[in-house]
Amino acid sequence: MDKDYKLARMSIHILFILFSILCIVPLVSIFMISLTNETDIVRNGYMLIPPKFDFTPYTYVLNNPKMILTGYSNSIFVTAVGTVLSLILTAGVAYALSRTDFKFRNVISFYLFFTMLFSGGLVPWYMLISQFLHLKDSIWVLILPYLIAPWFVLILRTFMQKIPMEIIESCTLDGASEFQIFFKIILPLSKPGLATVALFIMLRYWNDWWLAMLFIESEKLTPLQYMLYRMMKNIEFLTNSSNALPAGIVVETLPKESARMAMAVLAAGPMLMVFPFFQKYFVKGLTVGAVKG
Repeated sequence: MDKDYKLARMSIHILFILFSILCIVPLVSIFMISLTNETDIVRNGYMLIPPKFDFTPYTYVLNNPKMILTGYSNSIFVTAVGTVLSLILTAGVAYALSRTDFKFRNVISFYLFFTMLFSGGLVPWYMLISQFLHLKDSIWVLILPYLIAPWFVLILRTFMQKIPMEIIESCTLDGASEFQIFFKIILPLSKPGLATVALFIMLRYWNDWWLAMLFIESEKLTPLQYMLYRMMKNIEFLTNSSNALPAGIVVETLPKESARMAMAVLAAGPMLMVFPFFQKYFVKGLTVGAVKG
């Protein structure tokens, strides 16, 4: 029995080690491809270990450091401010909907769910933001449209429903206001769920380039993702239009694929460093409520 237990445990360990390797290898390969000469990629394809390291893709992407730093600063500001505001509003709505004594909880829940199925359309939404709210070409246009996401509200509502109602009733008997209960009791008890939703919100803000493409015209307000997106489009245009290339530059030498990977490294790097801080809450936030106790 003891041998069977050890064999089963070893098999599980080997399985998870292989799974971890499968998750890590793509990240390592992206980084290595970003250091590969474009000519070697065209000739030999993708390689985990390049014949020689070439920093030309990073030289091309970081050709204008001030522009890249501006993109980073805009993305960091939008992600930080947007995540905090969105998390507070999402938690507030979710808490209200989790209270069984809230009379309109079913109506509002249906309204949130309905917006997940249907939208007003792109044109009315664009007219609302640009002509009525006058948010076009401002930093807030990258934050306000994503403040409330119905799916995140439903996730947090399900999490907060697991908090015993007796705790809220005892706080009310002690004279605590709704705001005190929310900020001092509910939010601390909801840390795993808040961390999980906060990570999703951060990824949404950080990876977004759609709002910038629609509403941002000033270079000073361009976030990193949209800046890298435009760089990639410029490379594709030069690659497909040989007549647009300056004299002496060969199409094969343009860092197309390697530059794409370099942009992926620059874009994903900050989020990879942030994820470990949420890791201890992440699994619990995803699995809580899956098993009834």
